[in-house]
Amino acid sequence: MPAADTVLTGARVRTLDPVRPEARAVAVRDGQITAVGDEADVRDWRGPGTELIDLGGATLTPGLTDAHSHPVWGIEMAAGTDLSAVRDLEQLRAALRTAERTAHHNRGWVVGHGLDHNAFGGQPVDRTLIEDALDGAPAFLRLYDGHSALASGPALAAAGITGPRTFAQRSAIVCDADGRPTGHLVEHAAMALVGALVPKPTHAERRTRLVALLDDMAATGLTGAHVMDLGDGDVPALLATVEYEGHLPLRLRLAPWCMPGADEEELAGLIELQRLAGRHWQVGGVKFFMDGTVEGGTAWLEHADCHGQGTDAFWPDPRAYARAVRVLDAAGVRTATHAIGDAAVRHVLDTVAALGGQARMRHRIEHIETVPDDQLKRFAELGVIASMQPPHTAYTRADHTDEWSRRLGEDRAGRAWRCRDLRDAGAVLALGSDWPIAHYDARQVLVTARSPLGAASAGPALTGLMALEGMTSHAALAAGEQQVAGRIAPGRRADLTAFALDPVTAGVDELAEAPVRLTMSGGRVTHRESGIQGA
Repeated sequence: MPAADTVLTGARVRTLDPVRPEARAVAVRDGQITAVGDEADVRDWRGPGTELIDLGGATLTPGLTDAHSHPVWGIEMAAGTDLSAVRDLEQLRAALRTAERTAHHNRGWVVGHGLDHNAFGGQPVDRTLIEDALDGAPAFLRLYDGHSALASGPALAAAGITGPRTFAQRSAIVCDADGRPTGHLVEHAAMALVGALVPKPTHAERRTRLVALLDDMAATGLTGAHVMDLGDGDVPALLATVEYEGHLPLRLRLAPWCMPGADEEELAGLIELQRLAGRHWQVGGVKFFMDGTVEGGTAWLEHADCHGQGTDAFWPDPRAYARAVRVLDAAGVRTATHAIGDAAVRHVLDTVAALGGQARMRHRIEHIETVPDDQLKRFAELGVIASMQPPHTAYTRADHTDEWSRRLGEDRAGRAWRCRDLRDAGAVLALGSDWPIAHYDARQVLVTARSPLGAASAGPALTGLMALEGMTSHAALAAGEQQVAGRIAPGRRADLTAFALDPVTAGVDELAEAPVRLTMSGGRVTHRESGIQGA
């Protein structure tokens, strides 16, 4: 065979390939794996220009893919003051008093992100709880779930918000008994009224931040991400600019949104978008929302939550959602549907079941935070992929005193993030972080899959191998890329991750801090530990 561009040696290679489960060396040429073998084979793979990289006893695995992330949109979502460490109202007020004021339209805006609903201690989210710390500044604070925000009085005034409004999709400007807006904006349409006024980074700033973010992601072992949005439509141009000037550190697969009210023309446009691609990115699939979040009262539940909320779908007419999925499926477009509540999950499964033998594609459900026993086996029966984010369990508590658990009640909170139950029922299970909702560190995804937190801690955990498969072979299946990715074998993409220890057998505490020796995406080294040198 032609000489390799790169040969990786000195490693335990976990291929996830049943033909050859383990090896010691891998050869790469033109972005693909060309050979998998032992140390003795390396001599036959080398040529004058081959770089030989000794991994020093590392464990080499297929490249890790975050199956649900927002690296481009997240740059905007994660702008301003990081409030993720805030635990109560006193800490929130203290953080806001010293938060940076960003000059915009002659006003000093306070922008924050990552605010936990639990910081309000069970009280309704209301601007009166924070305005004394803002000194009259307009403020827009995104709650951690990405589906709600808190706006101050001056921010509401700037947006012309004086009372409730009706939206074409599930969204609300929360008002008190007197019709006064509390500042709590629930779901995308309401949030956008104020969010549109918030200072935005320039194109150049977004490009710089994106490349830096993807570099940081690669340093945790990520080689790719399923991006569950297409931003405001300018993301393809942004990615094209990055590739014109250099390289994307991660392989990105993007899914534009299909929102309620989409007509035939809009669906045709979503189908046309599937043609867009660059060297290391492509549009692949369409993202839907069947509901919102439990904490925001917008998860679609079989029975109302403790506040009497949660009985409505994100799509006012769920049948219109089903029709849109049918159109996209017929056109060969995969769909990924955000469904957190049990009613939302059931409706998506029913929608795929109604496609019957005519279904062309494998569809997926995102999040699946609570699901009853009778729905578990349907994922495998229907070929629906479960896409879940174990780090989200950190926002709940084992004693169910958190906002998520209180809203659902003991029974449904006891069915939290059933990753292992779905795997045992035969489902394909892809794992991700949902950055910026949770940290992008791939090791944290693996750790929380093996050691769930909070409300999910009482349930069964994934094994080390199951967790690794969730970010490799099962992630590839979720994208329809199982023939080209997810395993280490000749002809597959050269997307590879090398850990200082074995991610399958290492303890979770060790894995959380495990050095990533090397990351390779498409045959390019995107991260290299200082001690790993080529020859």
